[in-house]
Amino acid sequence: MNRTLILDLDGTIVDSVPDLAAALNRLMASRGLAGFARPDVARMVGDGVPVLVARGFAAHGAAPDPDAVDDFMADYTAHAAVETCPFPGAPDTLHALAASGWKLAVCTNKPEAPARALLASLGLLDAFAAIGGGDSFPTRKPDPAHLLATLKAAGGDPARAIMAGDHANDVRAATGAGLPCIFAAWGYGPPCMAEGAAAVAERFTDLPAIAERLLQPPARVR
Repeated sequence: MNRTLILDLDGTIVDSVPDLAAALNRLMASRGLAGFARPDVARMVGDGVPVLVARGFAAHGAAPDPDAVDDFMADYTAHAAVETCPFPGAPDTLHALAASGWKLAVCTNKPEAPARALLASLGLLDAFAAIGGGDSFPTRKPDPAHLLATLKAAGGDPARAIMAGDHANDVRAATGAGLPCIFAAWGYGPPCMAEGAAAVAERFTDLPAIAERLLQPPARVR
């Protein structure tokens, strides 16, 4: 069976903070609240849209109104690829992995529709065998069931699969699923989130070599 590399999306494949921050700031402005600098929004992402919106309101000592998440989603989905772009080396590396026989999948807490729309707009959607969004299954990261459901949708085997992501949720989901995790050091998560990862990649282009090494069978003791 083919090897499978499952990747987080925001902060791993794409730098999406510019558009997430713009949508969040438009939402804040529509409620008479101040916006946020991009580094502040980068620290808020990783747990899905409802949590991002809640964190935005909480920073102002408020709670989201009933329409806040839907308003954010409608705005963000329409503007998800204005400034968002792949991290350096991501497109060529993904296509090279696919060409060499790796199955690729995305496991993200971002809802599936905007995740697919974003990847399509960047010309990357066809590289992936499955997209497991935050609303695709009953669970989401860090629950390992989210990762395993995405892997199953991609037709992968847990014994020959690896996770790559920039957040503690990715490491926890992979560990819980029994998969090695490569921590994406170029992403939004601080270095402390790499605890428990099987390896750390400094650049996207490092992923193929690290993934190959992690799936090598252990050497026999003679």
